[in-house]
Amino acid sequence: MTEQKASNELRVAIAGLGSIGSKIATALDQGIEGLALSAVAVRDPAKHQSFLTSLRRPPKVLPIDQLGDAADIVVECAPSSQLRAIVEPAVKRGRSAVVVSVGGLLDNYDLIDLARANGGRILVPTGALIGLDAVNAAAVGTIHSVKMVTRKPIDGLKGAPFIVQNNIDIDNLREPLKLFEGSARDAAKGFPANVNVAVALSLAGIGPDRTQMQVWADPTVTRNVHRIEVEADSARFSMGIENIPSENPKTGMITALSVIALLRKQRATLCVGT
Repeated sequence: MTEQKASNELRVAIAGLGSIGSKIATALDQGIEGLALSAVAVRDPAKHQSFLTSLRRPPKVLPIDQLGDAADIVVECAPSSQLRAIVEPAVKRGRSAVVVSVGGLLDNYDLIDLARANGGRILVPTGALIGLDAVNAAAVGTIHSVKMVTRKPIDGLKGAPFIVQNNIDIDNLREPLKLFEGSARDAAKGFPANVNVAVALSLAGIGPDRTQMQVWADPTVTRNVHRIEVEADSARFSMGIENIPSENPKTGMITALSVIALLRKQRATLCVGT
């Protein structure tokens, strides 16, 4: 009976064991119905050796392009520059890829066609965006406008390409400073580690070019603050969330939890939400 159950488990591989990947690996090791952690890919295996050996069922350590051979679902938890190297081999093999660095999808949109041609899937977790179900539902009808304002502590924005290229000094801010206003597509280029939530919002709604975005550096906040307003033919709604940063100040704690929730849905008997 035990062997039969194991053979029915979906195998999950994780690319990257930073603040997000390590939490997902731990959750899988502790037990998610119908799923098993089969493999990981990391830049420096020695750095993560003690963590991996502490798991009850230590996974294989493989190169990122081999994760699709060892798993049914590959979870991308790496810098957005690595997205293609992780997702392409997986979807070519007809696997599912869970994409955390969703902003990187905009520059690799052909991966969706590649997945479709090979029977693969690309799954984007809700992440920090409460109400994404409502946006998905509204998009079945007509959405007229989507606006989003993101405010982040200084540490969460340091090193963003937009700030570096425009030589903006945010270290000594005493009051909030609007850094950017424009489309979600342009925001993703300027702040690739900061606006994945905006890209997810745009893909669920009216697209990255029509979704309007503001990014603020705000020394008065300690959390990542998002405010969204949606006007549609079916409803008008607004939502706000204040995320507690993880060990990585660019990422909220809820991001890892959202991926875990998505993985639970893959084999859950009861599924809540669209």
